[in-house]
Amino acid sequence: MSETLQTTDAAASDADLLAQTAIAVRAAGSALRERFGEVVRYQTREELMRALAVNDDTALDILRPRLGMLRPDAGWVEDELDGGALPPGEWWVVDPAEGNVNHLHALPEWAVTATLVRDNQPVLTAVHLPLTGETYTALTGAGAHLDGRPLHVSQTTDLGLGIVATSQARPDEDEKVVRRVGSSITAMLFDALVVRTAVPATLHLTNVAAGRIDAFWQFAGARPDLLPGALLVTEAGGQISDAQGRPWTTQSESLLAAAPGVHAQAVATLSR
Repeated sequence: MSETLQTTDAAASDADLLAQTAIAVRAAGSALRERFGEVVRYQTREELMRALAVNDDTALDILRPRLGMLRPDAGWVEDELDGGALPPGEWWVVDPAEGNVNHLHALPEWAVTATLVRDNQPVLTAVHLPLTGETYTALTGAGAHLDGRPLHVSQTTDLGLGIVATSQARPDEDEKVVRRVGSSITAMLFDALVVRTAVPATLHLTNVAAGRIDAFWQFAGARPDLLPGALLVTEAGGQISDAQGRPWTTQSESLLAAAPGVHAQAVATLSR
């Protein structure tokens, strides 16, 4: 059966809505895949921003009408630097090209994400990796899946045997945050087996949900970076908090997503 996007009304189940959301991100991913392959050269910040915008617009031209048809009354958030709480109601939080700069450099780590947030709680998310064809999905209370197969976080109980990851501070980040990122990496180099540092955050979080790595942390961050992966990890049995172990919200200054067996150890490392 072909993937045809069907209009759903407000009474449609969230499971059906998730299925249609996955179709939308796959369609947007296909359009970005057609643009992928050659390194895009730029000499100035302005040229970089224009190149990033072309990719964003390519995906948004597909995502906006399709997701808007699914939830016509939902708000829309696409600014990848946005953070903090949302107003009440439903909102689409979208990253049309997560890892956009990787796409421009012909690197494979990029994705398309769409998350429905209801009264500041993520309800469902779809993350599509066009180069591998993988689609990660999660629905509150119904688990996390990779192409329909259930996901589970790792069973590791010793951080010293674990693979952990973080992403760098974004350009123009506050100096205190940059230094905190650096010191946290140093601390993890002493306590974990392997430390991975790269962008984008969402792909690290999908790996935590899939049990491939044991913990991910980030300081600062934005809604489109963290909400999809936070829901995936939670529904895969992982623990989400801030770096000090306190409950995480979109207003938190840090995020830690980890397998339950290493969560407390990761908190201790990041709190040093």
